[in-house]
Amino acid sequence: MTKFSERTGPIRLGMVGGGQGAMIGAVHRIAARLDGAYTLVAGALSSTEDKARASAAEIGLAEDRTYTDFTEMAKREARLKDGIEAVAIVTPNHMHMPVAREFLKRGIHVICDKPLAGTLADAKKLKAAADKADALFVLTHNYTGYPLVREAQARVAAGELGEIRLVQVEYAQDWLAEEPDPDNKQAAWRTDPARSGAGGATGDIGTHAWNLARFVTGLKPEAIAADLQAFVPGRQLDDNGHVLLRFEGGARGMLWCSQVAAGKENDLRLRVYGTKAGLEWHQENPNQLFVTPLGGATQIVTRASGATGEDSRRLTRVPPGHPEGYLEGFANIYAEAAQAIRAARTGASLPEGVMFPSIDDGVEGVAFVDACVRSSKRNAAWVSI
Repeated sequence: MTKFSERTGPIRLGMVGGGQGAMIGAVHRIAARLDGAYTLVAGALSSTEDKARASAAEIGLAEDRTYTDFTEMAKREARLKDGIEAVAIVTPNHMHMPVAREFLKRGIHVICDKPLAGTLADAKKLKAAADKADALFVLTHNYTGYPLVREAQARVAAGELGEIRLVQVEYAQDWLAEEPDPDNKQAAWRTDPARSGAGGATGDIGTHAWNLARFVTGLKPEAIAADLQAFVPGRQLDDNGHVLLRFEGGARGMLWCSQVAAGKENDLRLRVYGTKAGLEWHQENPNQLFVTPLGGATQIVTRASGATGEDSRRLTRVPPGHPEGYLEGFANIYAEAAQAIRAARTGASLPEGVMFPSIDDGVEGVAFVDACVRSSKRNAAWVSI
């Protein structure tokens, strides 16, 4: 394979999964090309040959860079002089580990959708593979890429809130409030333990809420107590979860995730309260951060305003008053990964301030789901995490 130092220009990207009808595959492709840092040149977009080829043709991939098997793709691309430098993995959860491992062992950087794996055992196997590999592993917890989430994280780290006491995070949707259409493939695999893993709503959106709370506060988890439910008759995985949280140092929290909350679309929100101030952020209104000092008036911090810090402004693309959201947050993760990959090309240090969710964040997310399932089976008993 060509040495990193010999590579210039956009990062050559491959994709596994994300064929026709796969929403998240399209999101990854948009995010990757938003800043011009990547060129999608190869893909194994489906495990079905006809669909793989039709999907590749639809987005303009060359026939000789279209694959129907991810192992064949990893082997061939690693041998090509102009082979891919990174691969985006957008398959159902149970395939993350075997796919990522094939590319990692050939020195190809991995950008993987969350959660890291379907089971904690697979997550640990993948971490072992990533630790041995001469390649980066990036997990797309995209909400950490929102400018005002970075602003919230910076303010907490600077001590603006004082000692953190309370953390409230929730992620509510309603798209699985009823038994879905059998042809809805996105719902089918997310409610199937064999493909989704041990967690339903907890794995799909609860891991996002957990990661957001951990990223902003920096608090280390100690134990959780979870009450998980499957409200839709016959459903094998949870579609709702209430989780009590204990953090090292004494902070307490609550996490609610639900995919049966009627009237909710994509309502992710975080509230953090310390001894000096509190803050609040809503994903459906991502361009405002509410900060309230103890005994004082609430300040509305808007994205790209003079009230935001350097890191938040660095991730902002358009002037104040021009909303940014989901796609831009996703693209920021890809942009941060691109800077890390470019640094790897030359052996340079990672640029200051660049950050992205890593393999360790992924293992922690799957450990959270595992702990929730264990706790709920024990009637919401406290379990360590």
